Order: sequence, then structure tokens, then C-alpha cells
Amino acid sequence: VSEALKEGRVTPTELCQRCLSLIKSTRFLNAYITVAEETALKQAEASEERYKRGQPLGVLDGIPIAVKDNFNTAGIETTCASNMLRGYVSPYNATVVQKLLDQGAVLLGKTNLDEFAMGSGSTDGVFGPVRNPWSYSRQYKEKSVPESHSEDKEPDWVITGGSSGGSAAAVSSFTCFAALGSDTGGSTRNPAAHCGVVGLKPTYGLISRHGLIPLVNSMDVPGILTRCVDDAAVVLGSLAGHDPKDSTTIQDNFKPFELPNLTDVSKLSIGIPKEYHAPGLSSEILSLWSKAADLFQNAGAKVVEVSLPHTRYSIVCYHVLCTAEVASNMARFDGLEYGHRSDMNESTESMYAATRREGFNDVVRGRILSGNYFLLKQNYEKYFIKAQKVRRLIANDFVKVFRSGIDVLLTPTTLSDAAPYLEFIKEDNRTRSAQDDILTQAANMAGLPAINVPTALSERGLPVGLQFIGRSFQEQQLLTVAKWFEKQVQFPLIQLEEVKIHDRGVFQHQKSASFS
Repeated sequence: VSEALKEGRVTPTELCQRCLSLIKSTRFLNAYITVAEETALKQAEASEERYKRGQPLGVLDGIPIAVKDNFNTAGIETTCASNMLRGYVSPYNATVVQKLLDQGAVLLGKTNLDEFAMGSGSTDGVFGPVRNPWSYSRQYKEKSVPESHSEDKEPDWVITGGSSGGSAAAVSSFTCFAALGSDTGGSTRNPAAHCGVVGLKPTYGLISRHGLIPLVNSMDVPGILTRCVDDAAVVLGSLAGHDPKDSTTIQDNFKPFELPNLTDVSKLSIGIPKEYHAPGLSSEILSLWSKAADLFQNAGAKVVEVSLPHTRYSIVCYHVLCTAEVASNMARFDGLEYGHRSDMNESTESMYAATRREGFNDVVRGRILSGNYFLLKQNYEKYFIKAQKVRRLIANDFVKVFRSGIDVLLTPTTLSDAAPYLEFIKEDNRTRSAQDDILTQAANMAGLPAINVPTALSERGLPVGLQFIGRSFQEQQLLTVAKWFEKQVQFPLIQLEEVKIHDRGVFQHQKSASFS
């Protein structure tokens, strides 16, 4: 679409208007919390002027994007899908948002999520659950049981995964061309797998976290959601690099790269970690995983089974560290400086308590309680310190495997395809998060780059993805392998009912969507 803008086949304003009208007609997906229509059109007009002068700022100039609602955006509300921050407007932009705007990208709005990004379904935010666009696709409708689609009954819609479900749904339903998510234990890759899009979690420290409202400082990474691997590389190129406002970012300069078309994979060594054959892994995903391994082997790559022995402890370890950092991070929401403040005024203490009771949902309060328990003086050594030691062992497992000559690890991203919403909410958030993060969170604990690549449709007609985990700061190699794989599997385009989709290289829609 960047080429089309350069050639004048479409203008930034037209592109922005088409995206905005698509957002309106897909409103029932609940992907967006805030749509910044006026700001977006102003940004598109400014971009149009630059194109007229023949001075676009780069590939992203005029490209409509969306941002998860836990990144600060100046002048646009940032809620974290919580009553605690409802109505809060940040005075500054997160570094990643500023970098996108500096490249001329057009910010359409803020996307829905689980409250404070705590969850794996995008169902626990105060603005309601996000619906997976594939629930309304021809592929899913053809495979699902006809009875559930009688005229008066709504189809059994499925979840997007989480917590960046709004961003994944926005990219998947063509309302934007790229979106930012955040990834603490798989929150970008999990919804990417369920919504059939590419989800990249970069190496910890490659992209600035400044302005991302923190969940777990030692694991949070801004994530990138796009419709193909090349696009993810383009967005990464404009976001990566040192930020003086975030001391955990790398000091070296980052050179944006273009991904080569890999033709020869014979020099590649692909590791298959046996521990990722986890309990609950569906037979469908298991067979897809082995087919993918065979694909590499038949193309001449070396495919080796490897072991990451401490993986089985990682979800427990993650739970301890995650809740401990959450308890610390959530202390800033006390009703004094910003966000919700209770009317209870008997004492400062009672005002604090009431503010937090009214502002946070049960999930957030539960994690704060767990975290404070693990941090109690008598528990600190037993839980927190021990978990930190196990985390080091998990990170060392990866180091050993990569030192043995493995280039990239190939694993499933999720245990199964997306669950129907009514099934999903039968279990509590903590149980679900523990199940859903099992294949993704080890990469966060080790700070490694990982990417979900949409691979095939399940028997139910829903997307299934596989995950590649790379060496630290070797995004170029990881994305090159992912691009080769993407080309081999030829993942199908979503066929949204009533939306005439074609590809003229300019835009994916003949007319704005009118859903049945």
C-alpha cells in the first residue's frame, strides 16, 4: 500500500477514510476503545501534502495504524480497559507511538484489551470482550454446526486471545495495516495466532518501553501485529534502537533491514524443543508442528530435537514473578495523582482502599494480593528469590541450545485454535492464563525474540499459528526464516461475509464493509 501511495493510486486521506468506515461497520467486533477520527484525518491530510511535494517521510507515511490502549497517547484517552484510568488523557506520547507519528503513520485509535493487560482472551476489560473476526468468516461458518446459525441466533463467536486482542482483531479485519500490542507472557503472539496475523515480540531492550503502562517491567516488550512478516520488519525498523528515556534499551544503533528472499535453507539448523509437547496440546496442532518440521527437513535444513529441561517449571515461576511485579506496579494507582478517585473521605487509608476496590476488577486485585503475599518478609526468599533463580536456569537452557549450533526454535504458539467465548469464560482468568501462556512466556523470561506465523486453518475453519524463537538481538535471522516459512505455507486470506475482498495492490476492499 506504501507503493500505491507513492504512485498516487490512492491518497492517504482516502485510505484513512476507508479504514474509518470499516471500523464503523465492524464496530460489533469491539476491537477499538477509542477511535480518533479527527486527529487521524488531520494526520492523513498532512501526509497527503508531503506526498504532493514528493517528500514522504518513509514507508510508513500515510499508513493507518492502531495502538493498544495501554500505550500513552497525548490528547487521546488511555484507559488500560479499566475504571481506574477511564477518562485519563496522558500529557505525552509513548516513545513507540512518537516514533510511528514521526514516520508519518496515521493513528486511527486505541484498541481493546484485558484490564491492565492481565489475561489471555481480551474478555476481561471494562469495555467488554473482543470478538474474533474469523467468527464471521466464510471459512468458519462453512465448518460450524448449522443449528447454531439459525436466523434468530447469533453465531458462536470465538475469542481473539489476549491480552492484545483488539490490536489483532483490528489488523485481521483490515481496519488498519499494523498495530502495536504489548507482550509480557505472550500477549502479542497468542492473539496473533488466534486471529491469523503475524505477531512479533522483539528482544527485551530492543524497543523502548517508555510510555507503555507497565505490567511486569522485567518482561514487558512492545509487540508488533501485521498481516505479513515483511510488514513486521518495516515497523520494527522504525521502532528499534536506544531511547534515553528507557535505561533498559540497547546502547548500539539499530540499522533497519530489508528481509532477503531465502532460497537455500540447507545451512539452517532448526531446533524442536521436546518440552513444548505440553499437556493439552491438540492433536491438530501437534500434527501441524511435525509437518512444519518436515517442511524444513525436506527443504534441506537440519532439524534437531532439543531439550529445554526447566520449561516445566516456567509457568509457576512466571506466575510468582509476574504477580510480584504487578503488586509493585499497581501501587501507583492510589487515587491521588491521576485516574479514578473514590468519594470516601473518612481517612486517607479508606480513600486508598475504596479507590482501588472501585477502580480494579477482581483479576487485577487477585494478582496484587498474590504478589504482595510472595513479597512478604517471610516468603520473599522462599518464593521471589527462588523464582528468580529458576528464571536464570530457564534463560540458560536457551543459551545452551543456541550455543550447540541451533539457529531458530520451532514450537506451537497456542495449545489449540480459538475457543468459543461461552466455553472460555467457564474457567477463571488465572487458570486460563496459565494454560494459554505455557508455550509463549518462556521467551519473555529469557528476553528472546519470538514470532507467530499464521500457518493453516483448523478443522473448525479457524487460524492456527506456529512460533519461531530466535537468538537474542538476531531479529533479522528470525524474520528471514519466518518469511521463508510464510511463503511455503500460503496462509489463506480471511473471507469476511458480505465484504468483497480483492487485492488490487491498493487496498483489500472494494467497498466499505457491510456485515450481515
